[in-house]
Amino acid sequence: MVDNPQVVDEAQIIAAILRGETHLFHDLIRPHERSVYVMVLSLLQSEADAEDAAQEAFLKAFRNLSKFRAESKFSTWLISIALNEARSKLRQKKAMKIESLDAGSEEDGHVSPAILRDWREVPSEALERKEVRQMIQLAVADLPGIYREIFLLRDVEELSVNESAEALGISVASVKVRLHRARMMLQKSLHHN
Repeated sequence: MVDNPQVVDEAQIIAAILRGETHLFHDLIRPHERSVYVMVLSLLQSEADAEDAAQEAFLKAFRNLSKFRAESKFSTWLISIALNEARSKLRQKKAMKIESLDAGSEEDGHVSPAILRDWREVPSEALERKEVRQMIQLAVADLPGIYREIFLLRDVEELSVNESAEALGISVASVKVRLHRARMMLQKSLHHN
Protein backbone atom coordinates (compact mmCIF):
# COMPACT_ATOMS: atom_id res chain seq x y z
CA MET A 1 0.00 0.00 0.00
CA VAL A 2 1.34 3.43 -0.93
CA ASP A 3 0.83 6.01 1.82
CA ASN A 4 2.14 9.22 0.24
CA PRO A 5 2.30 9.08 -3.58
CA GLN A 6 4.01 12.49 -3.84
CA VAL A 7 7.08 11.17 -2.03
CA VAL A 8 7.12 7.84 -3.82
CA ASP A 9 8.93 7.45 -7.11
CA GLU A 10 6.80 7.36 -10.32
CA ALA A 11 7.92 3.81 -11.01
CA GLN A 12 6.57 2.69 -7.63
CA ILE A 13 3.25 4.44 -8.25
CA ILE A 14 2.99 2.80 -11.67
CA ALA A 15 3.78 -0.61 -10.16
CA ALA A 16 1.10 -0.06 -7.49
CA ILE A 17 -1.47 0.94 -10.14
CA LEU A 18 -0.64 -2.16 -12.18
CA ARG A 19 -1.13 -4.27 -9.01
CA GLY A 20 -4.69 -2.94 -8.79
CA GLU A 21 -4.41 0.32 -6.85
CA THR A 22 -6.06 2.20 -9.71
CA HIS A 23 -7.08 5.11 -7.47
CA LEU A 24 -3.41 6.23 -7.59
CA PHE A 25 -3.62 7.03 -11.32
CA HIS A 26 -4.80 10.57 -10.65
CA ASP A 27 -1.78 11.13 -8.39
CA LEU A 28 0.42 9.97 -11.25
CA ILE A 29 -1.08 12.29 -13.88
CA ARG A 30 -1.88 15.31 -11.66
CA PRO A 31 1.52 17.01 -12.18
CA HIS A 32 1.11 16.67 -15.96
CA GLU A 33 -2.54 17.66 -16.45
CA ARG A 34 -1.95 21.35 -17.15
CA SER A 35 0.94 20.83 -19.57
CA VAL A 36 -0.98 18.16 -21.51
CA TYR A 37 -4.03 20.43 -21.74
CA VAL A 38 -2.02 23.49 -22.80
CA MET A 39 -0.18 21.42 -25.41
CA VAL A 40 -3.33 20.04 -27.05
CA LEU A 41 -5.11 23.41 -26.78
CA SER A 42 -2.22 25.08 -28.58
CA LEU A 43 -2.48 22.55 -31.39
CA LEU A 44 -6.27 22.28 -31.63
CA GLN A 45 -7.16 25.91 -30.84
CA SER A 46 -10.48 24.84 -29.36
CA GLU A 47 -11.09 24.42 -25.65
CA ALA A 48 -13.75 21.73 -26.13
CA ASP A 49 -11.53 19.72 -28.51
CA ALA A 50 -8.55 20.17 -26.18
CA GLU A 51 -10.53 18.88 -23.19
CA ASP A 52 -11.67 15.86 -25.22
CA ALA A 53 -8.15 15.13 -26.49
CA ALA A 54 -6.58 15.52 -23.05
CA GLN A 55 -9.19 13.23 -21.44
CA GLU A 56 -8.71 10.65 -24.20
CA ALA A 57 -4.92 10.83 -23.76
CA PHE A 58 -5.27 10.20 -20.01
CA LEU A 59 -7.64 7.28 -20.65
CA LYS A 60 -5.25 5.75 -23.19
CA ALA A 61 -2.36 6.20 -20.79
CA PHE A 62 -4.36 4.39 -18.10
CA ARG A 63 -5.40 1.56 -20.44
CA ASN A 64 -1.85 1.14 -21.77
CA LEU A 65 0.08 1.73 -18.55
CA SER A 66 1.37 -1.85 -18.62
CA LYS A 67 3.05 -1.05 -21.97
CA PHE A 68 4.95 1.91 -20.54
CA ARG A 69 8.68 1.22 -20.66
CA ALA A 70 10.52 3.07 -17.93
CA GLU A 71 13.33 3.77 -20.43
CA SER A 72 11.76 7.21 -20.83
CA LYS A 73 10.09 9.61 -18.42
CA PHE A 74 6.37 9.08 -17.84
CA SER A 75 5.72 12.72 -18.81
CA THR A 76 7.39 12.20 -22.21
CA TRP A 77 5.28 9.11 -22.86
CA LEU A 78 2.12 10.95 -21.80
CA ILE A 79 2.87 13.96 -24.03
CA SER A 80 3.46 11.58 -26.94
CA ILE A 81 0.00 10.08 -26.40
CA ALA A 82 -1.54 13.56 -26.13
CA LEU A 83 0.15 14.68 -29.37
CA ASN A 84 -1.26 11.66 -31.16
CA GLU A 85 -4.73 12.46 -29.83
CA ALA A 86 -4.44 16.09 -30.97
CA ARG A 87 -3.24 15.00 -34.42
CA SER A 88 -6.15 12.57 -34.67
CA LYS A 89 -8.62 15.34 -33.80
CA LEU A 90 -7.00 17.63 -36.40
CA ARG A 91 -7.37 14.92 -39.06
CA GLN A 92 -11.03 14.47 -38.07
CA LYS A 93 -11.62 18.22 -38.30
CA LYS A 94 -10.01 18.37 -41.75
CA ALA A 95 -12.15 15.47 -42.93
CA MET A 96 -15.28 17.17 -41.56
CA LYS A 97 -14.35 20.46 -43.28
CA ILE A 98 -13.93 18.70 -46.60
CA GLU A 99 -17.30 16.97 -46.17
CA SER A 100 -19.03 20.22 -45.24
CA LEU A 101 -17.53 22.45 -47.96
CA ASP A 102 -20.88 22.51 -49.75
CA ALA A 103 -22.66 23.69 -46.59
CA GLY A 104 -21.93 27.24 -45.46
CA SER A 105 -19.33 27.62 -42.75
CA GLU A 106 -21.31 29.18 -39.93
CA GLU A 107 -19.05 27.98 -37.14
CA ASP A 108 -16.03 30.24 -37.07
CA GLY A 109 -15.50 29.90 -33.33
CA HIS A 110 -11.73 30.39 -33.54
CA VAL A 111 -10.09 30.19 -30.14
CA SER A 112 -6.50 31.35 -29.85
CA PRO A 113 -4.07 28.95 -28.23
CA ALA A 114 -3.43 29.59 -24.57
CA ILE A 115 0.34 29.25 -24.74
CA LEU A 116 2.62 31.63 -22.93
CA ARG A 117 -0.14 32.58 -20.49
CA ASP A 118 0.12 32.44 -16.74
CA TRP A 119 -3.33 31.51 -15.46
CA ARG A 120 -2.84 33.60 -12.32
CA GLU A 121 -2.03 36.92 -13.99
CA VAL A 122 -2.89 40.23 -12.42
CA PRO A 123 -5.57 41.84 -14.68
CA SER A 124 -3.59 45.05 -15.31
CA GLU A 125 -0.49 43.07 -16.29
CA ALA A 126 -2.60 40.88 -18.56
CA LEU A 127 -3.96 43.94 -20.36
CA GLU A 128 -0.49 45.39 -20.85
CA ARG A 129 0.79 42.19 -22.44
CA LYS A 130 -2.38 41.21 -24.31
CA GLU A 131 -1.43 42.69 -27.68
CA VAL A 132 2.08 41.18 -27.71
CA ARG A 133 0.75 37.84 -26.51
CA GLN A 134 -1.90 37.80 -29.25
CA MET A 135 0.75 38.51 -31.89
CA ILE A 136 2.88 35.62 -30.58
CA GLN A 137 -0.13 33.28 -30.34
CA LEU A 138 -1.19 34.05 -33.89
CA ALA A 139 2.35 33.60 -35.18
CA VAL A 140 2.65 30.23 -33.39
CA ALA A 141 -0.81 29.17 -34.63
CA ASP A 142 0.27 29.97 -38.21
CA LEU A 143 3.30 27.68 -38.03
CA PRO A 144 2.97 24.43 -39.99
CA GLY A 145 2.07 21.56 -37.62
CA ILE A 146 5.49 19.90 -37.41
CA TYR A 147 7.13 23.21 -36.48
CA ARG A 148 4.36 24.26 -34.06
CA GLU A 149 4.69 20.91 -32.23
CA ILE A 150 8.45 21.16 -31.78
CA PHE A 151 8.25 24.83 -30.73
CA LEU A 152 5.62 23.99 -28.10
CA LEU A 153 7.55 20.99 -26.77
CA ARG A 154 10.94 22.72 -26.55
CA ASP A 155 10.17 26.39 -25.86
CA VAL A 156 6.84 26.20 -24.02
CA GLU A 157 6.85 22.81 -22.27
CA GLU A 158 10.66 22.99 -21.98
CA LEU A 159 11.25 19.33 -22.81
CA SER A 160 14.87 18.42 -23.58
CA VAL A 161 15.98 17.71 -27.14
CA ASN A 162 16.01 13.97 -26.38
CA GLU A 163 12.56 14.04 -24.74
CA SER A 164 11.14 16.01 -27.68
CA ALA A 165 12.64 13.54 -30.16
CA GLU A 166 11.14 10.65 -28.22
CA ALA A 167 7.70 12.29 -27.89
CA LEU A 168 7.56 13.00 -31.63
CA GLY A 169 9.24 9.77 -32.72
CA ILE A 170 11.95 11.60 -34.69
CA SER A 171 15.74 11.92 -34.45
CA VAL A 172 17.56 14.44 -32.27
CA ALA A 173 18.94 16.04 -35.45
CA SER A 174 15.39 16.49 -36.80
CA VAL A 175 14.34 18.13 -33.53
CA LYS A 176 17.18 20.63 -33.83
CA VAL A 177 16.47 21.40 -37.49
CA ARG A 178 12.71 21.77 -36.96
CA LEU A 179 13.17 23.95 -33.88
CA HIS A 180 15.61 26.21 -35.73
CA ARG A 181 13.18 26.53 -38.66
CA ALA A 182 10.24 27.16 -36.31
CA ARG A 183 12.12 29.95 -34.53
CA MET A 184 13.19 31.48 -37.85
CA MET A 185 9.58 31.39 -39.12
CA LEU A 186 8.33 32.99 -35.90
CA GLN A 187 11.01 35.65 -36.03
CA LYS A 188 10.15 36.46 -39.65
CA SER A 189 6.40 36.47 -38.91
CA LEU A 190 6.75 38.71 -35.86
CA HIS A 191 9.18 41.04 -37.69
CA HIS A 192 6.60 41.65 -40.42
CA ASN A 193 3.82 42.52 -37.93
